[in-house]
Amino acid sequence: MQNKGLIKLFALLFGLVSIYQLSYTFITSKVEGEAEVYAASQISETETDYIAKREAIGASYLDSIGNNAVLGYTNYNEAKKKELNKGLDLKGGINVTLQISVKDILKGLTNNTKNPVFNKALADADALSKDSDDTYVNLFFEAFDKIKGDTKLASPDIFANKGLSEEVNFQMTDDAVKPIIERKIDESIVSAFEVLRERIDGFGVTQPNIQREGNSGRILVELPGARDIARAQGLLSSTAQLEFWETHKQGNPSFNTFLISANEKLKTIVDLKKENEPEVQETEIDSLLSDVAADSLDLANQVNPLYDLLIPASPGSHAMFRVAIKDTAKLGSYLRMPEVRRLLPADVQFTKFVWERPSSEDAEIVELYALKSNRDGTPRISGDVVSDATNEFDQFNKPAVSMTMNTKGAKLWEKLTGDAYTNQTGIAIVLDNKVYTAPGVSSGPISGGRSEITGSFTVNETKDISNVLRAGKLPASAEIIQSEIVGPSLGQEAIDSGFMSFLIAMAIVLLWMIFYYGKAGAFADVALLLNILLIFGVLTSLNAVLTLPGIAGIVLTIGMSVDANVLIFERIKEELAKGKGKSQAVADGFSNALSSILDANITTGLTAIILFVFGSGPIKGFATTLLIGIVTSLFTAIFITRLLVDWYLSGKGRTLDFSTAITKNLFKGIKINFLAKRKIAYVISAILVSVGLFSLFFGAGLQQGVDFVGGRSYQVRFEQQVNPSEIASELNTVFGSGTNVKTYGEGNQIKITTPYKVDVEGIEVDNEIQTKLFTALQKYLPDGISKGDFIVGSNDKSIGILQSVKVGPTIADDIKNNAFLAIIGSLAVVFLYILLRFRKWQFSLGAVVAVFHDVLIVLGIFSILGKVMPFNMEIDQAFIAAILTVIGYSLNDTVVVFDRIREIIGERGWNNGENVNSAINSTLGRTLNTSLTTLVVLLAIFIFGGESLRGFMFAMIIGVVVGTYSSVFIATPVMFDTLKKKILSGKAEDIVE
Repeated sequence: MQNKGLIKLFALLFGLVSIYQLSYTFITSKVEGEAEVYAASQISETETDYIAKREAIGASYLDSIGNNAVLGYTNYNEAKKKELNKGLDLKGGINVTLQISVKDILKGLTNNTKNPVFNKALADADALSKDSDDTYVNLFFEAFDKIKGDTKLASPDIFANKGLSEEVNFQMTDDAVKPIIERKIDESIVSAFEVLRERIDGFGVTQPNIQREGNSGRILVELPGARDIARAQGLLSSTAQLEFWETHKQGNPSFNTFLISANEKLKTIVDLKKENEPEVQETEIDSLLSDVAADSLDLANQVNPLYDLLIPASPGSHAMFRVAIKDTAKLGSYLRMPEVRRLLPADVQFTKFVWERPSSEDAEIVELYALKSNRDGTPRISGDVVSDATNEFDQFNKPAVSMTMNTKGAKLWEKLTGDAYTNQTGIAIVLDNKVYTAPGVSSGPISGGRSEITGSFTVNETKDISNVLRAGKLPASAEIIQSEIVGPSLGQEAIDSGFMSFLIAMAIVLLWMIFYYGKAGAFADVALLLNILLIFGVLTSLNAVLTLPGIAGIVLTIGMSVDANVLIFERIKEELAKGKGKSQAVADGFSNALSSILDANITTGLTAIILFVFGSGPIKGFATTLLIGIVTSLFTAIFITRLLVDWYLSGKGRTLDFSTAITKNLFKGIKINFLAKRKIAYVISAILVSVGLFSLFFGAGLQQGVDFVGGRSYQVRFEQQVNPSEIASELNTVFGSGTNVKTYGEGNQIKITTPYKVDVEGIEVDNEIQTKLFTALQKYLPDGISKGDFIVGSNDKSIGILQSVKVGPTIADDIKNNAFLAIIGSLAVVFLYILLRFRKWQFSLGAVVAVFHDVLIVLGIFSILGKVMPFNMEIDQAFIAAILTVIGYSLNDTVVVFDRIREIIGERGWNNGENVNSAINSTLGRTLNTSLTTLVVLLAIFIFGGESLRGFMFAMIIGVVVGTYSSVFIATPVMFDTLKKKILSGKAEDIVE
């Protein structure tokens, strides 16, 4: 091997750089461990809420020593920025996909036009988007073109308005307007992206990740380590729509007139029957309700749809009424009825009714404000005049938000406060359609543009409010269409189980290589250990994220690295058997094995690239580590192993047998006629595939996970074992039919999947489902556990919701389509690669038929055993990753066999298939050795790698077994049978080039 010195230098530098990169991770782990020890010494476990207190003390400790030098070249703060990023499944936290509403952006660009054609096109686009992968704006244009008639996009009441006058004029055609609108939408999404980035930067999470997903209007946000999940969700989905309104006075006679008329009108609309109502003990709210009914026209003995819900406003408040929180939805629906709105007197006909922000989670009553509005429903002042916002403390030393306005805002603020002072009304400060505070003005107009938001806030809430106000409002609403939330305890368990499986797999492989190849195996082990170091070093330097599937990818890389060394050592043994000297045998062995190694790794790499392109989240992590592992394993197997072997053989009197006394004669002299057995193999495979297809189409079928059908899933753990059937029965009465409950790992752990309100977005629905779950499961939980303790991410507990996943129906369709494209794309790419490599379509056909065979058998087994196995066998993104990996592995094995067939046929001709059998026999040692090693590795992950990986690993275990079989008994026979007539002619040069 030439340039040994250069390779040594490169390997040394590569290794040192990797160690240097990983040193930051070791430093942060050491310092954070010291912080945990210090916090534990300060706060006893007997104290209430000790986990939160320890976290606060630990954070304070890290802040205090953050800039202290460590090892002379860095400090904790710097090391934290450069450490190995751990993914959501290893660290806990939240991962969401936000959908920026293009519909809202379009409406904003038209200034919320009332044009019927425009609004009908929006409604049609909404309907089309449910069954289409096209972008919303293209669907809108398509819908508009169908119904536009004489209406143009450049109409004055659509896009040729004052706001777009510099770019859109009345004379422009629709085709000229469309690219302008597309650009404006893209600019709005970029704006939303930047707003979210600024908000996340102020949230305080280390190593956040935010990225756009193409032109879909979707933004992916990952917050590893985030503990306050509700706070994070609110921060991401809040539009930060800040508005300032003047309130109506409580004693306004127009509202008394309205209430009387509305109450009478509702009696004719609403079903007033109250049959079989149970008697309940009177509460404070009931007492207030009866008081207001008695005071209002002596209606206490009647049924009054409106008055029954109203409570007098608090003294001194600028609210119109108070209402029990449980009645807000009902009262809101009444006030939105067109027939009720029409009863508002002329002087208050445009009134906007807005609820107060509840003072706490336990609040039972909220105030209802009546705000002075206009025909267009626009506020007196909007939030875009706020130039700065800070979290401070008010005069009563309570957390508050202080705002400063720009010049325009200051003038408007002075006018608004002057009007409020004159009219003795309040100024409602409304954020995202909730009244946070509504103070009065006691000393005339206020100049300078300074204002304050007060209320029952925590310090974190005022931080978040000031953060979103500084960052600005989102240009459109942002719905969370997909989310994954992992509790910190589950993340720690994943780390423990993941590295346990990693270490066990490593130990088995290292020992096996020494057992099978002796000293040469030890050299391969050194190369393998260097390979692992390089993978972690590259991951750190690229700022990539390590996930649990990523660890699985690294472990799989171990198998591939072993495969390369096995190929090399087996070829060296063949050269030695020919009587060549040690040095020459080593040189020829490495040279002859190179083609097979490259072909096998390229085919696996192609499937990994497709996985990276079409996958998301942890699956991308798996593909990333697999791709990095392919490159590093090639380098270490081809160059580092060669350096070590050459170094050893250069010493006097040293011998290297590439085997041990036990393995020396294994697989020697084998002459199995594989082609003669191909018809039996065809029959066996046909039976297996047929049974699988029958189960897929007429039997149990596949269990599709929420990734593919949409819905929400929750992983819940209890102290004692529970009966999933019993819980399923109870939850189906709560959520309706379709809720699935099954044991997930241990008997005290279940996975709940429900389609309940799958098409309804919003944090409110998530909270509603969590409340219903807590209520339904409370009898199975320990005494005294609160809803806060039950919800995922609330603390380091191991009881309650450990993980939750939500996938909206739209993104579920996209995931399903991407999965289909990934599988078809991988098959097409591999077919073309093998065609280019072997120059005959028969080789490609054999490989693709074998892959189809493997995939169908894996699918069939999952269909047959899906409801029998004691672990999760749902079809989700992880399963697709497994299928693509099976495709890669199967092709890896097939290509090695095909390479040897091409080599031997090129030397000796076909000889009616005898040389094909000879080629298969010569690779049998490598095939079985690699397959058994990979199987052992996969079994280690399957047993020790945690529940979330079991289905993933089971698919790969089946795939390895079936892939090994198919490369010998399906791929090669199919290739042989399609070439049979040409083979009989004996013209080998016509077959292989």
